[in-house]
Amino acid sequence: MVRLRIVPQLEQRYDTEGDWLWTAGNVLEIRISREVGEEDPRYGMLMFIHELIEALLCRSAGVTGARVDAFDMLHQGSGEPGEDPSAPYRTQHIAAEAAERALAEALGVNWQSYLGR
Repeated sequence: MVRLRIVPQLEQRYDTEGDWLWTAGNVLEIRISREVGEEDPRYGMLMFIHELIEALLCRSAGVTGARVDAFDMLHQGSGEPGEDPSAPYRTQHIAAEAAERALAEALGVNWQSYLGR
């Protein structure tokens, strides 16, 4: 089961607009900051797809949510943690971003505007 939660930015677990975690019962919970979708509903969809793909690829590769969280929390404020060459989920992050970019193009979303918000 996948559960999408739209939450105020201040209710995210840390300074991020998109987050995922596996909860009891093997439920994948994806949290997207409400403010993202308020700016443009397509942005929320893009972020949801990124988080979904990243989480599923991490699980498939044996990269736990705890490892991703620990890395992200240590690398706040230094750009996108998943792009760091030492990120334990770098491959999964890059694949998720590729899908996100393809969807952005199909939706007519300007990628630079989306990233620059």
